[in-house]
Amino acid sequence: MSEIVNVAVDAMGGDNAPDEVVKGALQAVRHNGQVKVTLVGRQDVIREAMDRVGGGEPYPSDRVEICHASEVIETAEPPVHAIQTKKDSSIVRGMMLVKEGKCDAFVTAGSSGATLVGGQVLVGRIKGIERPPLAPVMPTAKGPVLLIDCGANVDARASQLVQFAQMGSIYMENIVGVKKPRVAILNIGAEEEKGNALVKETFPLLKECDTINFIGSIEARDVPAGAADVVVCEAFAGNVVLKMYEGVAATLLGEIKSAMMSSLRSKIGAILVKPALKSMLKKFDIATYGGAPLLGLNGLVVKNHGNAKAIEIEHAIEQCVAFKEQKINEQFRTKMKLVDRTKARAAQ
Repeated sequence: MSEIVNVAVDAMGGDNAPDEVVKGALQAVRHNGQVKVTLVGRQDVIREAMDRVGGGEPYPSDRVEICHASEVIETAEPPVHAIQTKKDSSIVRGMMLVKEGKCDAFVTAGSSGATLVGGQVLVGRIKGIERPPLAPVMPTAKGPVLLIDCGANVDARASQLVQFAQMGSIYMENIVGVKKPRVAILNIGAEEEKGNALVKETFPLLKECDTINFIGSIEARDVPAGAADVVVCEAFAGNVVLKMYEGVAATLLGEIKSAMMSSLRSKIGAILVKPALKSMLKKFDIATYGGAPLLGLNGLVVKNHGNAKAIEIEHAIEQCVAFKEQKINEQFRTKMKLVDRTKARAAQ
């Protein structure tokens, strides 16, 4: 029998909490017998949400628990201060469940800043991992691509980008199923001599790294075409690419819908192309990939979009199952030749 994976879910985090979060969690336990969820947040609010979104459809109650947390960290709060002062918040409680080994992973659509700070401070980094990157999987014309880092480390060093490349490669091969994933570094041109100081320093290190399939530089315009499977960058550039990606997609979708409804002829045409269009939109639906894992921690933390709906929460929980099954953290430790820099400095 497969091992049960217990996922703590922040029921209070996100624009659509608690209803969409609770709905996604219940869908996960209905559809996957390996999943157990621990809903973290205000107990009375969670129970009311379960009554609203349950829809009378039965779910395995033995695989759904509630962990009461009386406080909520709001998006606008300073992350470090919030983590330090709101000890009974859903984010802190959820991460402590992972740290204490009571849950295998934590999923939240709440405050990004608090999630990043809490992941490093509460859950903690794997020894030898310099910085944990935030790594969303995004759709392209040729399949999914992992953008690493997209928000956690805006001032990363070259050695950290190399670790991002290694972690991203392991994740894509074992979770997404891409064999020998093509790893590229985000740049302003394909030539090796191009780029800022960080890219120029990192490029030769990636070329020398024998644990990844490095293919060189990639420009932002080539990412949607699927020119690479893992795109490595520091968080400032990665976040700009991610937000532009999402903004252009939403704008184009809106314009297409508007054009199709503009006249009787276009409405008739819309009926004819609807099946093909629906299939294409499903392929590029970012929600199907779940959330962005914060890689390199002692336990898994997954950050969903703030406006995540139930389907994205469910897929994020499924990510956690695959992460544990494939023993991703163990692979990071064994395949990356990690160095405990604290011990190394002490020995000098």
